[in-house]
Amino acid sequence: MSRLSRWFDPGPLPAQSESRRRDSGLTILGCLGLAALLWLIEHQGGGYVVHMTTLAGLFAVLAVSYNLINGVTGQFSLEPNAFVACGAYVTALLTLSPAEKEMTFILEPLVWPFAVVSLSLPLALIIAGLVTTLMAFMMGFPVFRVRGDYLAIVTLGFGEVIRVIANNAQSVTNGPLGLKGIPHLTNIWWAWGLAALTLFVVMRLVNSSYGRALKAIREDEAAAEAMGINAFWHKMLAFTLSAFFEGVAGGLLGHLITTISPSLFTFFLTFNLLIIIVVGGLGSTTGAVLAAVLFTFGGEWLRVVEEPLNILGLAIPGIPGMRMVVFSLILMAFMIFARQGILGKHEFSWRWLIALARRRGGRA
Repeated sequence: MSRLSRWFDPGPLPAQSESRRRDSGLTILGCLGLAALLWLIEHQGGGYVVHMTTLAGLFAVLAVSYNLINGVTGQFSLEPNAFVACGAYVTALLTLSPAEKEMTFILEPLVWPFAVVSLSLPLALIIAGLVTTLMAFMMGFPVFRVRGDYLAIVTLGFGEVIRVIANNAQSVTNGPLGLKGIPHLTNIWWAWGLAALTLFVVMRLVNSSYGRALKAIREDEAAAEAMGINAFWHKMLAFTLSAFFEGVAGGLLGHLITTISPSLFTFFLTFNLLIIIVVGGLGSTTGAVLAAVLFTFGGEWLRVVEEPLNILGLAIPGIPGMRMVVFSLILMAFMIFARQGILGKHEFSWRWLIALARRRGGRA
């Protein structure tokens, strides 16, 4: 920066610097509060609550990474189930012991080098993320030759290809039998630690010049290219980064449920993630986290409608499947009355929360 530009750019005003320091302090306090809450859940909550909280953290990772390509960049892709499956299988094959693999692969022996290698979970997760990133990089060249609905169809096809391969590659994935006996290594700290890392990386990317270019591509790709933005490589950046975190989350998911099979990675998984980012607000990273938590616990809370009820002396028998009916009605009402989602394209802000609290306090 030249002397003249420094002269005309005095830097942040004192009030802005004070506001930034306050926001940083509140963010640190919020992280400490979240860590304390997770510690309390781990030690005081039951096994079911701990499992659901861990699952919510993994869904937050998947939602934030999926929102990067779908919401921030505006590319309607339907591929997460493929990347999650790739990460889950690679991590499981790298962490299982050779003896466990020999007992699991009954019909056909496991191919080399997976049959003899056994790595720690952190190293296996990194390798799974890199393999998934490489797969996304190779997919990106044919995928980003099309746009809009055609892009959705192509990525949906890739997801189905990966599922069919997992179902038929007997010597690698054990086919329809899947992989069982995966060690339960994923805990609440692994899930929410990865969620915090994903949120930090994605937020820093979105708030950088690359993020502004991604948003420009979302609004008008032709105009962005006219301004000198290389749309292909920016979309490739979002696609591969999203794939990396989805692959790592898939590896942790496999070590949470301890068994995986091709039927676990159908389009239904992608559909759930699509619901989460739409409810949270397409383009809102923090909205995706909030919606992931609500989706995970909300689906469990709605199980009460499937149980027998007694209201004012009227006995109502339990109806299997009623939970999904009520969930669909809630989703329809939400899309009618809140089309932009919980946060729309905005992000959570301490300033907004403080202003809201002051406004409520003034009215009181």
